[in-house]
Amino acid sequence: MSNPADSLYNIRILDEFADKKSIIHDVHPLMKVLTTGAYLLVTVSFSNYELSGMLPLIFYPVIIMTLADIPMVPVFKRVLLALPLIIGIGLFNPIYDKSPMLVLPWITISGGWVSFFAILIKGFLTILAALILIATTGMTRIASALRTIRIPGVFIIQLLLTYRYIAVLVEEAGRMVRAYSLRSAGEKGIKFRDWGSLTGHLLIRSIERAQRVYRSMCCRGFTGEYHIGREKGIGIGDILYFAGWSLSFVIIRYFNIPEMIGWVMMGVRR
Repeated sequence: MSNPADSLYNIRILDEFADKKSIIHDVHPLMKVLTTGAYLLVTVSFSNYELSGMLPLIFYPVIIMTLADIPMVPVFKRVLLALPLIIGIGLFNPIYDKSPMLVLPWITISGGWVSFFAILIKGFLTILAALILIATTGMTRIASALRTIRIPGVFIIQLLLTYRYIAVLVEEAGRMVRAYSLRSAGEKGIKFRDWGSLTGHLLIRSIERAQRVYRSMCCRGFTGEYHIGREKGIGIGDILYFAGWSLSFVIIRYFNIPEMIGWVMMGVRR
């Protein structure tokens, strides 16, 4: 809020990543949407006590970002923005669940802490996968893929317009913050007592801006249908991409790979 230019850049940087050229960017968007959906289903299917079993899932986002040449730091920063919400979801688990889950010579870890870290990892991986999908595909191509699988047009239009006009909302907020700063020289930030009126003004300005945008769209022939364009056909490579990742997700779900590696290492030592 204090630096609107940075906020706008942060919103649009994922679209800039989506314009890159790589083997991942060339995959059909429908296959990437389905792969991400399979990844999310497998991630949330783990119970809150299967902490080690879901650790291999981190390889999917790491491999995709490496092949797509997407820098990890900017994406990870955006995931961290949601971290307080994730922590809030599992915050009370260590308080209410004190049953011992792992007993070591120097410390006993309760089930509440295990479930807390499981929720933390699940939230991190699911948000990361969604951001990677946007960064390698772009919202327009994602909307095209959703239309292919017969998602209602109203939902797709809402998704596109919401994503597109977040930047407009940030611009309005930036103008208000700049005006407030010019009228209150020497003040650092916005006073708490002014937050209510600023939020109300932001809501009114956003509604007025939305009405102007809608009228402009109607003048340009908008009839409730968002024309996205045609995508190329699905090739063998696209199908193999989806099948390969889906198979790896199933293996990770039904086999505790870290535990199996531990058994192998213990057997070697014996």
